[in-house]
Amino acid sequence: MIENDGVPSWRRNVVNAFFTMTIVLWLAEGVLRTVPANGGRFGGVFGEIEWVVSIAFVVDWLLRVWTAPERFHAGAMSNLRARVGYVLSPMGIVDLAVPLAFFLGKAFSRSHSPAVELVELCAVFKLTRYFPGLDLVFAVLRTELRPLGAALAAMLTLLLLASSSMYYLERDAQPEMFASIPHAMWWGIVTIATVGYGDMAPVTALGKLTAGGVLLVGIALFAVPAGILANGFATELKKREFIVTWRLIAKLPIFSDLDAAVIASIARLLQPRAMPKDSVIVRKGEPGHAMYFILNGQAEVHIEPKSVMLGPGTYFGEIALLMDVPRGATVVANTDCELLELGATEFRRVCIEYPQLKARVEREAAARLGRDRATQPVKGE
Repeated sequence: MIENDGVPSWRRNVVNAFFTMTIVLWLAEGVLRTVPANGGRFGGVFGEIEWVVSIAFVVDWLLRVWTAPERFHAGAMSNLRARVGYVLSPMGIVDLAVPLAFFLGKAFSRSHSPAVELVELCAVFKLTRYFPGLDLVFAVLRTELRPLGAALAAMLTLLLLASSSMYYLERDAQPEMFASIPHAMWWGIVTIATVGYGDMAPVTALGKLTAGGVLLVGIALFAVPAGILANGFATELKKREFIVTWRLIAKLPIFSDLDAAVIASIARLLQPRAMPKDSVIVRKGEPGHAMYFILNGQAEVHIEPKSVMLGPGTYFGEIALLMDVPRGATVVANTDCELLELGATEFRRVCIEYPQLKARVEREAAARLGRDRATQPVKGE
């Protein structure tokens, strides 16, 4: 109930909603408490929120410690090692540090010291469990750490060179503003970031010329991490989509006994499709451009004399591709359907690369054609 394993559960939804609400309350209380007028008006309410949420955080941490062997696969390690692994993990430290800071602050009468409040605000990281978007941000930062580090090193180098140059160029004209290189670094930061607060600016001709060059280089350098992050987000989203597709394909009976590498190759060729109820997926007489695998929902094949229902794990549309003929039947989504689509070009590629899969599809297609002919009325009857 506290860990998402991909299986829908209303109990997990209730637990997630409860802990999300406690985190939001905790953060809102920490932010609103800093408003001086709120301390006297809502001090009692804020105190009650802190106690209730802190206890909820402790319960959450204890539950996660207890269930750690389930999440860390205790078969490969002892239960104790699994629990210690969670306690020492980044999220385990955050889960414990937030309520611990509150209780220690109360015990030593320093509950609202800056250090304690900063630790308490780390509860925002707990939201990554319940909001996939936040988890995506941290995943991208971990993946792109090296190129981002290189970009940061380049920016720091530029900052040092620009600040040092401006110090030597402006110290005589503005001895108070550019009293030292550390003083000049504030100018360097706001200039490279193109913020330009205006509190420090060069007055000499050479200083202005140098500042113009720093501005142009700063703009170019700031574009580098933006490009790295954009590429990282695109790559991470593709990877997650691929993993989801791979798991869905592995559950289909036709692919269940294939190697993981083969499933991975096919997963790259399939496109997810969502079809609402009563929509036409394929129409009789149209040219075949794809075959479809049903993940969820039901589809109805309209053939004479009786329609056929297809459910999860089945597929259709392969006959038109194998025989290069128009569609022989209309298929309608009987419920909301989740499908995987394999285009005609990709289908031919799969048939060439994986002949055993092609043979399996051909056998099923032949069996379907045989059943269809057996159910057709004899001419003249």
